[in-house]
Amino acid sequence: MGFLLCWLFAFVLLAATYNPIRWNYVRWTMTNYENRLSIAVLAGLILLIGYIIYLRATLRSIGLFGMLLVLAVAGTLIWVLFDQGLINLPNPTVNTWIGIAVLSVVLAIGLSWSIVRRTLSGQSDMDDVAD
Repeated sequence: MGFLLCWLFAFVLLAATYNPIRWNYVRWTMTNYENRLSIAVLAGLILLIGYIIYLRATLRSIGLFGMLLVLAVAGTLIWVLFDQGLINLPNPTVNTWIGIAVLSVVLAIGLSWSIVRRTLSGQSDMDDVAD
């Protein structure tokens, strides 16, 4: 259940920042920054905190190479799905949602990797020893 929760929060973070529908931070700020600059800055800082938490945990747990490896596996999976005719890539809306889903999986794996590694190997990370 922990991974699904990490993935859900990462997906919401990415989708709240930008998505193909009109309800997202980027589009809202582009139309309302003159009238609601303080709210735009506050929302931007809250999103930035979420990104810092996820990116820092991901870089510490799986590193840049691990992130690239997960992205490569996800990209190859998309390629296979396209090759088999299961997804249609010319649709930019679908592409954006696929990108959000893939990036949220990368962030969720990074955030929950220590738990997975401890479960599989029985070894604790240095950060886990203080618990």
